[in-house]
Amino acid sequence: MADEIEEKRRYFRVNDTINLLHKVIDKKNIAALSHVSDDVLGNCSLTSALDVLAQEARMLSPRLERRDPEMFEYLKIIDTKINLIAQAISAQSEEFSEHDTREVSLSATGLAFSNETPIEVGEVLELRMLLTSCMAVIVAYASVVQCKDISEESPERPFSICVEYVNLTEDDRELLIKHVVKKQLQQLRDRNEF
Repeated sequence: MADEIEEKRRYFRVNDTINLLHKVIDKKNIAALSHVSDDVLGNCSLTSALDVLAQEARMLSPRLERRDPEMFEYLKIIDTKINLIAQAISAQSEEFSEHDTREVSLSATGLAFSNETPIEVGEVLELRMLLTSCMAVIVAYASVVQCKDISEESPERPFSICVEYVNLTEDDRELLIKHVVKKQLQQLRDRNEF
């Protein structure tokens, strides 16, 4: 138990907004390894991928606008053009949507997110996480370690689900660590600028 706590403390945790899909799977499938899909558009819509990138751009916008206002205006025009093209060719199917965007607490050992329905402790989930820092979808498996009622704080998603990754490959863990560190640095820069 002490080793598990020490292992969790080795990794940073960051609050982030990611696209997250999850589903309960049969525990027999727990032997499956996590994997990364670089085929972002095979896992989510063009609109969703562009929305995620727009979130990243919004975080960088204030700095860019201060440094080079003309460049910032030009990039806004390019962004508008891209969005118009995406709207023209967008086709919806079973993929990430705006509804799948969630505030999460993310680390290299687990994830916490709010959910509309409770999920029993011990259930195994398949998670699909779209990470903006690398524009890749990590498909990971996780065991639910906690489910608590947070309806007073979040009536639309009244359950907090905490999971620990199962069979996460070291490459995927490294990708998560890089994403978390990048987000932390970005959040620190944003705090220091205000």
